Amino acid sequence: MTSRRLIRLAAGSLTYILLGLAAFISVFPFIWMVIGATNTTADIVIGKVTFGNALTTNINAFVTQVDVPLIMWNSIKIAGLGTFLTLTVTSLAGYGFEIFRSKLRDRVYAIVLLTLMVPFAAIMIPLFMMTAKAGLIDTHIAIILPFIAWAFVIFYFRQATKAFPSELRDAAKVDGLKEWQIFLHIYFPVMRSTYAAAFVIVFMLYWNNYLWPLIVLQSNETKTITLVVSSLASAYYPDYGTVMIGTILATLPTLLIFFAMQRQFVQGMLGSVK
Repeated sequence: MTSRRLIRLAAGSLTYILLGLAAFISVFPFIWMVIGATNTTADIVIGKVTFGNALTTNINAFVTQVDVPLIMWNSIKIAGLGTFLTLTVTSLAGYGFEIFRSKLRDRVYAIVLLTLMVPFAAIMIPLFMMTAKAGLIDTHIAIILPFIAWAFVIFYFRQATKAFPSELRDAAKVDGLKEWQIFLHIYFPVMRSTYAAAFVIVFMLYWNNYLWPLIVLQSNETKTITLVVSSLASAYYPDYGTVMIGTILATLPTLLIFFAMQRQFVQGMLGSVK
């Protein structure tokens, strides 16, 4: 009995040690980022891992070089509007693919899923040409349009809709509700955890999007925080303290949203329906 307890204790201790090590490895880049924001470029280059006294200097340098309210507004506008439009279109598509039945439904759905196999680099040039012909170069709508009907989120909503109680829809139909009323007043409240999880995923997609905005956005007035931080880091003599300030500013919104919606995110990914 004692040996079994020792084995269980050793196994539990090893598990916690491994989990603690994995947590430290995951969190350390964020810790180093915060520490780096308080140090000079020379200290960061030599790998200093203690807090310094250059935080105010780095903040002033970043604010001097960058129009912070403008780039934050650009990022928030793109992420907010893009997330709203994407969730609206993909949830309607996922709902329709699951609820309405037809001979062509599965074929169309298969074509939608096949688009997930096409890398973005393969469609980047044709997409840019289409955007240029539409006169949308250097506009924020050009960043949003290609991802409004994101196939992955359509797939996610259709799979989640399989857990939606059909009895609720049947009862609503008997009560005389139209399909849009069922979707808005019954489906949406019941699937709110699914929407929360999709919101986190889509918001992070738009907020962290880099390659496509780098190609389309050409003026400083339209650029986002990710592009600005990248340009600061790619300078001939980069000021890494200033880059760390920008990185913190670019990271905070996604962290806050994730931690604020962590419980709903887990419920949505597990397919929870309320």
